[in-house]
Amino acid sequence: MSDVEIEHRETLITRRASFRSGFRAGAPYAAAGFFLSLSFGVLAREAGFSALAAIAFSVVVFAGSAQFAAVSIIAGGGGAVSAVAAAALMNSRFLPMGLALAPSLPGGWLRRAAQGQTVVDSSWAMSNLGDGRFDRWFLFGSTAPQYAGWIAGTVLGAVGGDLLGDIDALGLDAVYPAFFLSLLFAELTNPRARAVALAGGLIALALAPFTPAGIPVLAASLAALAGLRRQREASA
Repeated sequence: MSDVEIEHRETLITRRASFRSGFRAGAPYAAAGFFLSLSFGVLAREAGFSALAAIAFSVVVFAGSAQFAAVSIIAGGGGAVSAVAAAALMNSRFLPMGLALAPSLPGGWLRRAAQGQTVVDSSWAMSNLGDGRFDRWFLFGSTAPQYAGWIAGTVLGAVGGDLLGDIDALGLDAVYPAFFLSLLFAELTNPRARAVALAGGLIALALAPFTPAGIPVLAASLAALAGLRRQREASA
């Protein structure tokens, strides 16, 4: 076996190990996402979505905050344009996340864009190596079970929601905030992350009472961009 073949094999082994590690790390979040998407399926049906439409929404969008925002607007009598705009604003946090991840993804813009579709909050946070780089195979592995769990929960909620009863009575309404708090606490071990989290939180809290849904998230993401810039300057 040539040196090139040996190096290629070692690379494959490393990637597979990283993917498996990510898969194991993503499993608990997949369980939380399952119950969260189950409640989404129920709420989507109550808002007038067909079961197929609710499931397709999760398959294509795969973003809890955006999906819940869109459903709440439609349930309240809002139009499709308003729902799409709100969903886009809620997903605005992926802009700074994608900018941070981009240097760690190989290939041209189309290939990197395809790889970037695997970004979700927990996977992005866990695959961060702490020096401005990301383990993309860990990212892929941790997202895989979460995507499967999200779709499965939506299917159960959309198809069998009538059998589940009141989702608030089941405590499913607490899953979403608990999910993001778990991500926040994991990141607060880094002193720089604590400063960014505090700045972003203050920005979001200040804007929340006066701006539409999604705007506080977009503005708070500026703190993340500032933190990323300082980190790169420090490592340069």
